[in-house]
Amino acid sequence: MSGSVFFRKLRPALAAIGLVFMGAAVGAEPQHAIAMYGTPALPPDFAHLPQANADAPKGGEIRFGESGGFDSLNPWILKGRAPAAIGSYTVETLMGRSYDEPFTLYGLLAESVDTDDARSWVEFTLREGARFSDGSPVTIDDVMWSYETLGTLGHPRYHTAWAKVAKMEQTGPRSLRFTFTEPDRELALLMGMRPVLSRAQWLGRDFTATTLEVPLGSGPYVVDRFEAGRYIVLKRNPDWWGADLPFNRGLHNFDEIRYDYFGDGGIVFEAFKAGEISSWREGNSAKWTSAYDFPAVTSGQVVKSEIPHQRPSGITGLVFNTRRTQFADWRVREALTEVFNFEFINATLNGGTEPRIASYFSNSPLGMVPGPASGRVAELLAPFAADLVPGTIEGYSLPVGDGTELNRANTRTALALLEEAGWTVQDGVLKNAAGEVFSFEIVLAQGAREVISIVEIYSQALARLGITPKVTLVDSAQYTERTNAYDFDMAWYVRGLSLSPGNEQLLYWGSKGVNEPGSRNWMGMASPAAEAMIQAMLESRDQTEFVAATQALDRILTAGRYVIPIWYSQVSRLAHDRSLHFPAHVPLYGDWLGYQPDVWWHDAAK
Repeated sequence: MSGSVFFRKLRPALAAIGLVFMGAAVGAEPQHAIAMYGTPALPPDFAHLPQANADAPKGGEIRFGESGGFDSLNPWILKGRAPAAIGSYTVETLMGRSYDEPFTLYGLLAESVDTDDARSWVEFTLREGARFSDGSPVTIDDVMWSYETLGTLGHPRYHTAWAKVAKMEQTGPRSLRFTFTEPDRELALLMGMRPVLSRAQWLGRDFTATTLEVPLGSGPYVVDRFEAGRYIVLKRNPDWWGADLPFNRGLHNFDEIRYDYFGDGGIVFEAFKAGEISSWREGNSAKWTSAYDFPAVTSGQVVKSEIPHQRPSGITGLVFNTRRTQFADWRVREALTEVFNFEFINATLNGGTEPRIASYFSNSPLGMVPGPASGRVAELLAPFAADLVPGTIEGYSLPVGDGTELNRANTRTALALLEEAGWTVQDGVLKNAAGEVFSFEIVLAQGAREVISIVEIYSQALARLGITPKVTLVDSAQYTERTNAYDFDMAWYVRGLSLSPGNEQLLYWGSKGVNEPGSRNWMGMASPAAEAMIQAMLESRDQTEFVAATQALDRILTAGRYVIPIWYSQVSRLAHDRSLHFPAHVPLYGDWLGYQPDVWWHDAAK
């Protein structure tokens, strides 16, 4: 794709990002919504979200297939493996996110939000009719207990923002205020996005323990039935308090959402072909072209839909655990990236059709600009120049192979880098001066067939360097346990990124994650420069500064050689039963969070 075409495609995303930086900040009076910067796109009297069909019929079911299993119904702690649907559809937050804007929240459990110009505090007022599924009211006491419990006993992803709360206090019968310890413009929004649980249900219970007791929430669905590790069925609550809110019109249209769990992704696809599940997300472009000739497709019972998006590529690939001595040297990581034969792997598995992930925020205006850093990006990086990995400021791009299986030039470059780092091939085996063998383990989840194919080809390339990696396949529960504890040398890593990155970046790349279990910092990076860029993002008040700080962070991450990236797609590929439908308007984030099944509906007559 040419540069002009690329940026023409991104123009709507650029405009949307610009929108949130324009306009007056929220004044010190209650508002119906809050944007990260500027004015929300929808007025107080909006009828429904842009991506929702307010006239969508209610009824029917949608059935999904998942690989792995689950052993808990508590998704808010580090222990155990819980169905994601519990957190998505049975509980609610004070504010709800519109995925047609980079980062804007509208009232959900809260009827209004109030903050000052500096966003040193934020105040929410609950809706009077908000209720849990058992009919009990959602109270300020429930909100305050939920926030403190999650912030102290919940999953580490909740801890970072809670640590910046100086005071939480009730300010009225249905109002509470959070006062913050430091400048961070995102905190006012993050305080609107925590799940609100029923305090009464948890009295006398250990919140940190796994449990198969169904949690009580206020959301559109309740758990109808389940068998641990096998399936879970959610039923739409006919008495849901929030069904008529403008924010919810056209959402949550299915009477039932069912998730069946299978051994691996290949089995899930076979279940889809057999009609046991009704929707399948295809990640392989070659398979999308060649493997959809089964009877349900040819008869028209299954249709194929391609849904575009404007979100960043994120990062997907093999992550180095730099806590391990053999991966601490960037030259070693660069060498192992050089020998990763992307062009050959892409051609073999995808027919060469998918573009490579160039950086963490590529495919968006937030991605680093190729070549040396300049302007404000260079100014932000300059104080850290002495400690940055080569290429961060000067410019870095991923190695490009010749497309052949042997990829000789890249192999020679890799061997030279390894020699600089003290590793040479001795009797066909890579060793250091002390005779120690260079070895490492690649941990993968069972059933990830495409990933396993990638690693098989990669292992053949590593053999030319005198390296024989140990490839270990574990079930989904073990994979979660090992990656939470950083008990791996190399693993498969996927991180989706938004058009409004903020505090979650500290969970992804912050130094606390080097030793604190359960963070997203699988690579174990400890970079003062990265944390400074994140802080600059959080304190930014204008578009130029925010984009520059994010582009600078993108350089630090990419030039750090922490992940060997593969490809991404500019469309989502969904094959689904013809009775399932979605609105014509595709939101800014495309088919991502808040899309399927949220805005979909069932209509067997069409």
